[in-house]
Amino acid sequence: MTDFEIREATPADVPDLIRLVRELAAYEREPEAATATPAQFATALFPDDGDPTAYALVAVRQGSVVGMALWFRSFSTWTGQAGIWLEDLFVEPEQRGSGMGAALLSRLAAICVERGWTRLEWTVLDWNTPSIEFYRSRGATALEEWTTHRVDGDALRRLADA
Repeated sequence: MTDFEIREATPADVPDLIRLVRELAAYEREPEAATATPAQFATALFPDDGDPTAYALVAVRQGSVVGMALWFRSFSTWTGQAGIWLEDLFVEPEQRGSGMGAALLSRLAAICVERGWTRLEWTVLDWNTPSIEFYRSRGATALEEWTTHRVDGDALRRLADA
């Protein structure tokens, strides 16, 4: 029996999601990079029309949101099936060890299984040993032959103009 709940986020959770993303950015040594606004999150997660860009689960203890998993649907051209790309998983430091992170990850896996999706994927910083060990203990394997690439900022604008 746990003393926390895992549930889908609601519009009322947006301020807590922003707060947790900023805490994650500080943990990942890039606090200035977390510039998303509550309005941007509300539009992405709870659009007035059309499908959401992203989805979120929250971990709640004693009425407070203390953990989150933000994700979006991915697609594998090899399997022809959808999957989940986990963008961020974060539990407040004082709540760690309670099973919340495992419960969030388990719920994401259950969503994949329930929907017939074939993959749950994410990235983790190479130096983040506690997270790497947490994920490995739950059956995750590193795809060490794959390297994530990104184009953003000025490079993105140059590429768009090429």
